[in-house]
Amino acid sequence: MLDFAQLWSEAIAYDDFVAASAQHKGLWEGLYRLARLPTWLPRRLEDGHARRLLVLAEDWCGDASNTIPILAKWADTASGVELRILRRDDYPDIMNRYLTGQSRSIPIVIALDTAFREVGHWGPRPGELQAWVMANRGVVPKPELYPKVRRWYAHDRGETTLREVAAAAGIPLAASDAA
Repeated sequence: MLDFAQLWSEAIAYDDFVAASAQHKGLWEGLYRLARLPTWLPRRLEDGHARRLLVLAEDWCGDASNTIPILAKWADTASGVELRILRRDDYPDIMNRYLTGQSRSIPIVIALDTAFREVGHWGPRPGELQAWVMANRGVVPKPELYPKVRRWYAHDRGETTLREVAAAAGIPLAASDAA
């Protein structure tokens, strides 16, 4: 069993992760700056729904740079949501628990309650996009695939990520907003 309290204490804050980024620091900073939280997203979580989001990521990952900044913005502005990051390559045993098939795909968001118990997890990308990538990765050449993925993220503006992470974390959304 994983000691999530220990892992949380070893994890780093989003700002520290970005500050230490070597490859795509500007992208992470820019996407965080542009992130706009939808009005349906809870800004205050009561004790029973307060969550810690422990993220496995690396700065070179396009999916991480397109999803984690909006989650970080939520954590920075909402009461009852915290976010910290573990570098995937420094924690291979943990990453192996959250494989996507045989792949160490990231990001992986592990939702913890206030007692550091796992509530659920999400990743490596929104379900609709993941299904499209899996169906097309052997058909569409990589130079064409990734621009389409980036366009999907730009059009979605993090809304699907926020909905899916909230669902995986057991965070209630208004019934009209959950769809």
